[in-house]
Amino acid sequence: MKQIKGFHITLFMAGILAALFAITLYVPDDGWKVAGHKWKFLTFEKFIHPKKQIKKDIDDIVADVDTSMADDPLLQHMNGSNGDFGAPSGGEVSENASTELLMNDAGKANLHAFFQVLDGVAANKSKISILHYGDSQIEGDRMTGFIRQRIQNQFGGFGPGLIPATNVYSTVSFKQSFSENFQRYTAFGGASLKSGKYGVMASSARFTPEYADSVSLDTISEASGWIEVQNSGSAYSRARQFNNVKMHYNDCKAPVKLSVYENGTLIHEEELITDGAQHTVKLTFASTPGKLKFEFTGKISPNVCGFSLEGDYGVQVSNIGMRGSSGTVFGRLNSATARPMYAELNTKLVIMQFGGNSVPFFKDSTGVRNFASYFKGQINRVKAMNPGAAIIVIGPSDMSKNDEGVYETYEFLPYCVAQMRKVTQDAGGAFWNLYAAMGGKNSMPSWVEKGLAGNDHIHFSNAGAKIASQKFYEAFIAAYARWKKNL
Repeated sequence: MKQIKGFHITLFMAGILAALFAITLYVPDDGWKVAGHKWKFLTFEKFIHPKKQIKKDIDDIVADVDTSMADDPLLQHMNGSNGDFGAPSGGEVSENASTELLMNDAGKANLHAFFQVLDGVAANKSKISILHYGDSQIEGDRMTGFIRQRIQNQFGGFGPGLIPATNVYSTVSFKQSFSENFQRYTAFGGASLKSGKYGVMASSARFTPEYADSVSLDTISEASGWIEVQNSGSAYSRARQFNNVKMHYNDCKAPVKLSVYENGTLIHEEELITDGAQHTVKLTFASTPGKLKFEFTGKISPNVCGFSLEGDYGVQVSNIGMRGSSGTVFGRLNSATARPMYAELNTKLVIMQFGGNSVPFFKDSTGVRNFASYFKGQINRVKAMNPGAAIIVIGPSDMSKNDEGVYETYEFLPYCVAQMRKVTQDAGGAFWNLYAAMGGKNSMPSWVEKGLAGNDHIHFSNAGAKIASQKFYEAFIAAYARWKKNL
């Protein structure tokens, strides 16, 4: 057997390196296409001048953002359930902001109509809702929780607002558990409802499968399921307090008994209405209740569309996170049940924060325009189901892909932002440019470096979400202050 000596290995390695170097001289910039697959290789130019990570200076962008007042001291609730639980802390509002809501005259008219209602909430002791839809950037009440605290402090309100029937995202804004037979259905992935009767959260839950209208009840055994909800001591101070609890349901076609327990004691019993329409069970308490258990017993489950945890009056700001969604789900909602739920909540503003899940898949500008056109249809769908509500669209954040070890903004992200702004304004909405607020192109690596975003170069950290939320709130409240000044 021939002995391999050290210089043989050296020669072999030198030959390999020479061959690889020769390839760098001839490889095209976009690689070779072989058998339908793209093969990329380091070019000589990139070997001599490798890419360097761009580090955008965002110090001025994040340094002046004050997030410290989100948990301001509150008035102590002393009035029980006499309708007085909801007073604002108030305070001065500023016309100054580093960013602004972008809108045309139609958008201004719609937003100003909302401001007119918002301005009278506390004085009139009325209640309105703001629904914040979004992708995984807001799931678990990220961003929404901070924005809610700011708005409720200024204009009044308590509680986190709508929460899912069966929550699957990590959150500190409330506590929830449910029986194993309660299955989650959504319009944006996973198991879905044939009826499309999700309500306004695009998700609901059932303790039995859906059955055809023709099914005989004699062939079905009785079942039961339960959902527990409770306030969270880790939530922002406004969200952890509420004294009105609502359970929203629809598609109840067979007798179902609801029993509600507080800390193990039965406090309420009710037979749900079996006409299949949208309905609400309302409970009022003297103060924030203990752990509430909603126990359902019947042969066919209704769709439980969510719970709402509220004060007596003020602004309810609800987080509706849809992981993986591009905001193109609203056409899948049954309008006959969504419309009355929007009305029941008195929804006056809808915030739609999407785009990020589509950005990685754009191949050309045509794909971007097609998405934007479809998204405009979703805005109009929401307006049709909830006439009179104002719309604010928050575009995608900066997002980076790894290209040869360097993180760079996705090629079509800026164009996506521009097109989303265009269609939003065309539809009479206001647009907030989160991408620009972060610093624009290639700003995400700097946010990651400062601990303000995750290593995926897509999602904010909790600290980053607070800064982004504060910047949005400043733009929102500046628009309100300018409207108020010009009355």
